[in-house]
Amino acid sequence: MVCIYLFPVIGAVGAGIEFLSIVGAGIIAGLLGSLTGLGGGTVLVPVLTLFYGIPIIFATGASLISTIATSAGSASAYVKQRIANVKIGIGLEIATTLGAIVGSLTLVYVRRSGFIWIIFVVFGIVMLSSLVPTIQRTAKEIPPLMKPDWTTRFFQLSGSYYDSKISKKVDYNGIRWWMGEIVMFFAGVISGLLGIGSGAMKVVGMDWAMNLPMKVTTTTSNFMIGITAATGSSIYWFQGYIQPFIAAATAIGVIIGSFFGTKILVRITNTNIRWIFFWVLAFLGFDMLLKGFYMEGIISISISEQFELSVVISVIMLLGLITYFRGKRRLSRG
Repeated sequence: MVCIYLFPVIGAVGAGIEFLSIVGAGIIAGLLGSLTGLGGGTVLVPVLTLFYGIPIIFATGASLISTIATSAGSASAYVKQRIANVKIGIGLEIATTLGAIVGSLTLVYVRRSGFIWIIFVVFGIVMLSSLVPTIQRTAKEIPPLMKPDWTTRFFQLSGSYYDSKISKKVDYNGIRWWMGEIVMFFAGVISGLLGIGSGAMKVVGMDWAMNLPMKVTTTTSNFMIGITAATGSSIYWFQGYIQPFIAAATAIGVIIGSFFGTKILVRITNTNIRWIFFWVLAFLGFDMLLKGFYMEGIISISISEQFELSVVISVIMLLGLITYFRGKRRLSRG
């Protein structure tokens, strides 16, 4: 494996090939990021560390830049289509930005103290716990229209969009704004610590805590993650953790992938988006959990084996749940 962050000492041809391969990885990351609202870092951090030998701190820095690219590449399209709710996004982003600052500053201390493994374990547990409300909301294409509470009226959290897939106008009321803000703060902290754009917890916060439709949740998250990542990346840049060569390659790929992601999202159902989100969330949770245990010496399986095991477990869980829900629907119809 060629370490891209050592670009000055490798040949131009080899660097070009590696650059293009990272662009390819960025395309996949951007596609998944724009569909799920997670940002490209969910895929990029493990890929850059496992297959390119890049230290995680530089992979995290590049991930934050790619997350900004994901937001720039997809958020404008979603806003134009009036699916993303800018008003909700801006209101929630205040807490996320504060969290990103806290997380980025905490990272410097955590790396020096050697407790970074605890962050991975805690984050993995949180992600796996988030699978439960995600599964519970899979049965319905659109969440029930909730009665507005005081936060709905005060912060004007109501909205609507036209869903071309089901040929229907979807109305919604965002509720429990205060709970959404709490989740968003911790989403920002996670973004600053791990460089994943905080999209995972943002989607959970808007989907579960505020009862927003999945398409509104993922598209609004795409709008928000760029702001959060920009806050965290400035601190990473100051600390010297962002390598321009890696960041440029990932950003180009992510922009291309997010462009195609915006075209796909409007043509699939909320349920399918939720299944994609479930798989990425499960993979991320298991991968982070195993990585934390590995750092502390609790388990001895290699990084690549951790990646492969996380993929296998998450795919099995996804296929099993899809089969279960389809069987349940058939029984209810019969």
